[in-house]
Amino acid sequence: MDQARIRNFSIIAHIDHGKSTLADRILEMTHTVAPREMRAQLLDSMDLERERGITIKSQAVRVFYEAADGQTCQLHLIDTPGHVDFTYEVSRSLAACEGALLVVDASQGVEAQTVANTYLAIESGLELIPCLNKIDLPGAEPERVAAEVSELIGEPPESILRMSGKTGEGVREVLEELIARVPPPQGDPGAAPRALIFDSEFDQYRGVIAYVRVVDGAFRKGEPIRAMATGTEAEIDDIGFFSPQMMPSGELAAGEVGYLITGIKDVTQLRVGDTLTTRARLGAARGERGEATEPLPGYREVKPMVFCGLFPIDSDDYPDLRDALEKLTLNDAALSWEPETSDALGFGFRCGFLGLLHMDIVRERLEREYDLELLATMPSVGFEVTTTAGSELEVHNPSDMPDPGSIAEIREPLIEASVVAPREYVGAVMELCQERRGEHSGMHYLSPERVQLNYELPLAEIVLDFFDQLKSRTRGYASLDYELDGMKAADLVKLDVLLAGEAVDALSMVVHRDKAYEVGRSLTGKLRRRIPRQQYDVPIQAAIGSHIIARETVKAYRKDVIAKCYGGDVTRKRKLLERQKEGKKRMKQVGRVEVPQEAFLAVLELEGEK
Repeated sequence: MDQARIRNFSIIAHIDHGKSTLADRILEMTHTVAPREMRAQLLDSMDLERERGITIKSQAVRVFYEAADGQTCQLHLIDTPGHVDFTYEVSRSLAACEGALLVVDASQGVEAQTVANTYLAIESGLELIPCLNKIDLPGAEPERVAAEVSELIGEPPESILRMSGKTGEGVREVLEELIARVPPPQGDPGAAPRALIFDSEFDQYRGVIAYVRVVDGAFRKGEPIRAMATGTEAEIDDIGFFSPQMMPSGELAAGEVGYLITGIKDVTQLRVGDTLTTRARLGAARGERGEATEPLPGYREVKPMVFCGLFPIDSDDYPDLRDALEKLTLNDAALSWEPETSDALGFGFRCGFLGLLHMDIVRERLEREYDLELLATMPSVGFEVTTTAGSELEVHNPSDMPDPGSIAEIREPLIEASVVAPREYVGAVMELCQERRGEHSGMHYLSPERVQLNYELPLAEIVLDFFDQLKSRTRGYASLDYELDGMKAADLVKLDVLLAGEAVDALSMVVHRDKAYEVGRSLTGKLRRRIPRQQYDVPIQAAIGSHIIARETVKAYRKDVIAKCYGGDVTRKRKLLERQKEGKKRMKQVGRVEVPQEAFLAVLELEGEK
C-alpha cells in the first residue's frame, strides 16, 4: 500500500481508562474480527491479563479503515499497558509509531500515568491526539476533565474529542481526526531495507518471533537477513502482520509493522532494539538492493529498580528455570537476571525488575507458562557502597553487604514521585510521604479539585507497600508515577535474621538505622508465627552486625513425661525431666530448622501492620 495511506499509532492512558475497550471497538468497526470471534479485551491474549483486568504486553494489530473521503487507509494500532511498571513497554511501542491517542477517563480525569505517558509521547516527537473516554457513564464530567487535559497539553478544551469505547459513540470521529493529523511514515521504499525490532517472543516450534517496524525498503519471504548489532545471519521463513492473529503476507514494505520468523532457536541471537537488514548475496545482480550500513537508533538500556531472588523449590528444576528465564527475557526486555546461591535456599537467580507488579507478573508467568514451583525472597533495591579502603561496590543483594566496620558510606537510589489526588487527601498523602523519609519538591493544581504533589523519596521506602498504603489512605483516588533520580548517602544498616543462632541470608534486609529496631521487632514476631514448632526451642533474633536488637522464641513441643507418676518421691520426676532436657539438647545440636515459603511472605507484609 502507498505510504501516504498508512498510519501508525499507539493508544496510551493511565491504567483502567479504557484502552483495550477502545481497541475492541476499532477492531469491530473496521470488520477486522468476525462478530462470532469477538470478546471483551480481545487483544489481552494472556490468561493473566484477563484475570487481573490489566494489559501486561503491548499488542500490535493491522486494520483497514474506509475514511470519509472514500480512501481505504491501513492503520497499525498498538495497545499499550497503563501501569507505571510497564513504562518501558510503552516507550518501545511509541518508537514504532508517528502518532499517539491519549485516552482519559471522563469520570476519573487526568492521573499520574496520563501525565507520564504524555511526556513520553512528546519526547518521542509524536502527534498527540487527546480524547475523553467513558462519556456514557452517569458520573462522567467531560467539561471538568477537558479543562484538566487542556491544562496538561495546551489544546483548547472544546477541541478535545469525546467518545465511549463501550458503546462506540464518537470512535469514528476519533479515527477521522487520527488520519487527518497523524503524519504518514517517512521511510524510503527504494533504499536498502532496515527494520527495528520493537518486541519479540519465543515459540518452541518456530523459534524467535521478532515484531518489527520496517523503516526503509522491503523484506520478503526467503531473503537472507542480518542483525546489525549481534551479527546474526538467517533466512526469513515467514513474514506477515497481526490481524490480530498472525497473517502471512510474503512481504513487509516501508512504514509497515508486522512479524518476522527466521527459525532461530537461540534466544540471545535476536535482541529487542536491534536493526535488521537484508544480507547482500555474493554475485548479486546489478541494481539488486544492497545491505544497509547505518543501524537505526535502538532503545536505551533499561535499569532494573527492584531486585529479588527466585529459587526453585525442587533443586533439580534449576536448569529448567534458567531456560525459562532466557525465553521470558525475549518477551520481556526489562527483565534482567544472574545466578546466585543461598545457604538457606540453594541455587537460584537474582532477578532485576522495574517494580513490584512487574516482579509479581514475572514470577506468576514462570510458574504458569513453564510449570515451575518457585520461592521468591524479599525484594530489595541496589545500593552503592564506599569501603574504608576507598573501593566502590554495587550491592544488589543485602547478604553481599560488607562488614559494618569496613563501610565508609552507603548510597541508596532516590526517585522523583508524582502523586495525583483529590485536594481533600493532600494531608494524608503528605503524611505518608513524610513517614517514608520523603522531601516535598513541588505542588501543582491540575484543576480546582485535583492536585499533583511531587516528592523525592528513597526507592527502598516505596518498594514494599507504599502503593497499597497510598490507595487505602485516599480511598483509591490517588495515582502514582515515579522515575529514578540518582543516588544519595543515607544512614543505612544491614539487618540480619538468625534462626537457632545461624543467619538466614535470604531474610537479610537493608534498613534505615532509625527504623531498624521497629522492623526487627515486627519481623521476629511475624516469623515466630510462621515457623513451625520443633522438638526444641528455636530462638529467632534480629541483629545489626553482632548486636542483637530483637528476639522471639518458637517454643518446643513437650511430651508430658511425668504423667505416669501418680505419687512417689520428687527426685523421680526430676530424673525424668532431666533426661528429657538432655534429649532436647542433643536434638538441638543436630536439628535443622526448615524455613517455609510463608516465612518469606511474612517479610512482605511487614509494613501493613505498623
